[in-house]
Amino acid sequence: MAAPRFFVELDLAPALAGQTIVLPTAAAHHATRVLRLAVGDARTLFTGRGGEYAATLAHVDKRGASVRLDGFDAAEREAPLAVTLVQGIAAADAMDYAVRKAVELGVAALQPVTTARSVPLPAGERGERRAAHWQQVAIAACEQCGRNRVPPVHKPLPLRDWLAARDRAAAAVLLSPAATATLATLPPPQAALDLVVGPEGGLAPDEVAAAERAGVVAVRFGPRVLRTETAGVAALAAVQALWGDLR
Repeated sequence: MAAPRFFVELDLAPALAGQTIVLPTAAAHHATRVLRLAVGDARTLFTGRGGEYAATLAHVDKRGASVRLDGFDAAEREAPLAVTLVQGIAAADAMDYAVRKAVELGVAALQPVTTARSVPLPAGERGERRAAHWQQVAIAACEQCGRNRVPPVHKPLPLRDWLAARDRAAAAVLLSPAATATLATLPPPQAALDLVVGPEGGLAPDEVAAAERAGVVAVRFGPRVLRTETAGVAALAAVQALWGDLR
């Protein structure tokens, strides 16, 4: 059984192998109170900046826990094609699912967007907490799937603002049941791809038109209408099978 993986916001370096470090409070709690790990149990730490550290739980008391760093592995599990999922904000569970599964499928970044039919994003601090929560979902997905680089969940933007600011060097597609093109008919992206998925109810016709004027290609994705949290995940799997690392 693989050692449990923990994201830690620590300034670790390969040269620290053999040393004992104190775990952050959240990681210590998860290891000792949730997973019930004991002294001597193996675990893996990663900082989100690449590579991972084999570690052994060295000490536990009511104040926290510490681990011994046993070695560094520069393992990279990132997809060769940098895909940004531009996701219309959906209801809480659906949005969490979309973020979690996109990370498992190797997405490089996530850009939540507000659209005419998206779930309203609370203003002020509540909205900021929602965005911070999505980043935590991405971190947890990295812990589960073995990624050592945490994809950023960018600050939510109105779709029109993202369209105005997006890097035109990246290829871009949006899922639209009315489109005639398909992923298989497109030329392979050279380095990066923006994948636009509407919220529940889809994108409004004027939003699709605005995206196409901004260089985004509308594609049809099969004969069935998928839920928003399913559409992005299914399209990411297809993209990775066509041009990424699921071939």
